[in-house]
Amino acid sequence: MASIATIHPSHVNIPRLPVDSEEQQFESWLIKYTKSHILHSQCTTADKCANTSSERCTFCVYTNSLAIPHLPEMVFPNNILTLVHNNGGSIEFNALDALQCVCSSSLPFRVACSEAWKESRPAHLLEEKIKPYDWTFSTDYKGSIQGNCTVEPTDERIDMERLKEKEKILFYQELMLYEDELHDNGIAQCTVKIRVMPTSFFVLLRFFLRVDNVMVRINDTRLFHDMSTNYVLREYTNRECSVKEVHLPLPVFGDPNILQAHMPVKTSLYEKLIFEESEVAGSNT
Repeated sequence: MASIATIHPSHVNIPRLPVDSEEQQFESWLIKYTKSHILHSQCTTADKCANTSSERCTFCVYTNSLAIPHLPEMVFPNNILTLVHNNGGSIEFNALDALQCVCSSSLPFRVACSEAWKESRPAHLLEEKIKPYDWTFSTDYKGSIQGNCTVEPTDERIDMERLKEKEKILFYQELMLYEDELHDNGIAQCTVKIRVMPTSFFVLLRFFLRVDNVMVRINDTRLFHDMSTNYVLREYTNRECSVKEVHLPLPVFGDPNILQAHMPVKTSLYEKLIFEESEVAGSNT
């Protein structure tokens, strides 16, 4: 993250395109989002970007900050969800940080038609143009934490039954961070959504991957906060398996909400994000 320390995603604007935004205060939390259009597919100010790093266009910020050879087909740089606590700590979700977590060192697997595709191309072109990297854009991004927050492991779990209870929804938003159709071989998408109730809030950050006829992967980060506490529970799970292991009708492979219940958990992480009230905040209550 050091390479982009001076250029924060929320400070990057796409010229002449409208930005939808909203912010609301809920107890100790200011919750806000911005939403706008897809990232340009090329540099818009080549001369300026070549001569300075502080005023690069959004496209160059991304291409120069990431260790992957090219970006997903659709990236939404101004789709940002931010949760700011009264003590100054915050949790943010944005596309640039999510793509920072994409592995650039190896190709995880081949698509079902990859061998036929290779045979149709000259060997010298394959050697020059095909570089090993994770072309599925898989990310284990869990959100960006800044400021006054302590992260520690926990045995406490999110009460999923509580989330099923009917409670008035005060605030809801869903944002697409990035998406790619893997050259018509499947889908890779990273989304985040939040809902705020009178007594709590819940966030689901999801990376969903389907490589047609090969495999499926779902990386979920769930955050839950009971307004009566000073901490947020964060649970991360990585589920993946081959298509052959999931005995479901073909249309279901487009619905991660159904798929995830039939997929094995490969890794999991359970944490407590503690936001202690600052002395200033405490003196005003």
